[in-house]
Amino acid sequence: MEPLPAATDQPWSRLDKRMLLVHPVTEVVKFIPVLIGSVILGTSSGNHVWSVIPLALIVGFALTRWFTTTYRVGPTHVELRTGLIQRKKLSVPRSRIRSVDIEADVLHRLLGLAVLAIGTGQQADSGEQFKLDALDARLVPELRAALLAHTSGTPQSVAGQTVSEVDPTGTGTADSPEQPPSREIAHWNPSWVRYAPLSLTGFAIVAPIVGLAFQYGVGQVLFRSNAVQWVENGGAVLIAVGAIALVLVIVLVVSLAACARYLTTYFGLRVLDDGRTLHLRHGLFTTRQITLDLARFRGATVNEPLLLRLAGAAELEAIMTGENPRQKILPQAPRTAIEHTLSHLLAPNEFQDKVDALLDKADPHVAGPTPGSAPLRTHGPVARRRRHTRTLVPIAVAALVMLAFSLAGADFSPWWWAVPVLLVPIAIALAEDRYRGLGHTVLPETTTSPTWLITRSGSLDRDRDCLEAPGVIGWTVRQTFFQRRAGVATLIAATAAGKKRYVVLDIALDQAWSLIEATTPGLLGTAQAAERG
Repeated sequence: MEPLPAATDQPWSRLDKRMLLVHPVTEVVKFIPVLIGSVILGTSSGNHVWSVIPLALIVGFALTRWFTTTYRVGPTHVELRTGLIQRKKLSVPRSRIRSVDIEADVLHRLLGLAVLAIGTGQQADSGEQFKLDALDARLVPELRAALLAHTSGTPQSVAGQTVSEVDPTGTGTADSPEQPPSREIAHWNPSWVRYAPLSLTGFAIVAPIVGLAFQYGVGQVLFRSNAVQWVENGGAVLIAVGAIALVLVIVLVVSLAACARYLTTYFGLRVLDDGRTLHLRHGLFTTRQITLDLARFRGATVNEPLLLRLAGAAELEAIMTGENPRQKILPQAPRTAIEHTLSHLLAPNEFQDKVDALLDKADPHVAGPTPGSAPLRTHGPVARRRRHTRTLVPIAVAALVMLAFSLAGADFSPWWWAVPVLLVPIAIALAEDRYRGLGHTVLPETTTSPTWLITRSGSLDRDRDCLEAPGVIGWTVRQTFFQRRAGVATLIAATAAGKKRYVVLDIALDQAWSLIEATTPGLLGTAQAAERG
């Protein structure tokens, strides 16, 4: 019986040969502006060779990637060598692999290929990413399972070679426990597309296009057109009608852009949980599969922008260590779907108890509130007063500036005074909504779940953060001059996951110390404990 060969003795593998059909196309698309410039140069100079040379260089460079890219999966490391002029070698310890993402656009899918990207939980530049583009799609699931085998200690083999030290024979035939069955905890519904226009993604798509068009003179052509001149000459009524029509057109275009992005990105979304990992798969033209290690899961965030909240919808994001700080689990979706998935993620045992209770026609609330549905504690009248002060003071300052200019003899239209008057009720409504958005609570540890810190804040963009107490590594109690006079403080929980800082705004100082002790017992220092007493 031969021992497992060392990583340095294992052969290097190449990417699939079909990538020779993919990379020339992708590189040509990437350098379209250069090719357009070369065509213009060749046409103006009369030498059409200038139009062909850049195309030949781009295609030739793309073809060399197959000859210069090799990889190998060893028992301890995964290695990748790339580069023609400047050779580069990436080596990733298998124990550091935290996620394996699979992506395939239309061309990859037509050729039966896929792109496999390895994540180690650290931010990397584009040149430092461990990405295999492209592999045979039939081999990718087995390779992904092998690369993530260390999360469960299950030996795996790839192409007949064992890639886990659990099986020292190198045969890949060691007995392994059966993989736990995956349970679907969320799936996409086509009717959810109606929530897409309620986010700002449409503006994010349309704004750069409009800005580029205006930069190249489209705005001047538009404003000099006969239609615009006719509206300007038609008086105030036509100008108002034209403005309303323009707003409606913008809303329609933005909504269509948001719906198109929503459909192409999240079409067919499924979220599966096998007890060790979360598997996300979605995409219409470009399919993407994301695997998240539940050992690095520290909680979840329910994002509720104002328009989504009014429509009874929200978004769900995972709080992970070493991952995307805002790893989306569910896009814009009904609140019932968000709550269902959130309950499973944060309290799977209590969630299953409730399901069993419903099936047994027993009390569905026997397991108590889950972190996603727990009622929150309000922050009191001081926090409400501070919300109103922060929104009304800028309006008052603006009114005083206008008054000063008026007394100094400045001449401006009296209609300008209507601006602060109209802003006052809007500011009051915003302040009240911001106060209603404030809240926090601590759910104590049970036999099946850890202690949970839950905090909520925001109005136009409201977040409800549910963070595991074991993930909190430190606290900051911060007081500004005005907060000290009001007897409140801002409490910040530091963690290595997600946004890194989770804030409890304008909480009474005595409650801040109690909240720290309830969340992380014993973490308070002697000085803070003495001050609290």
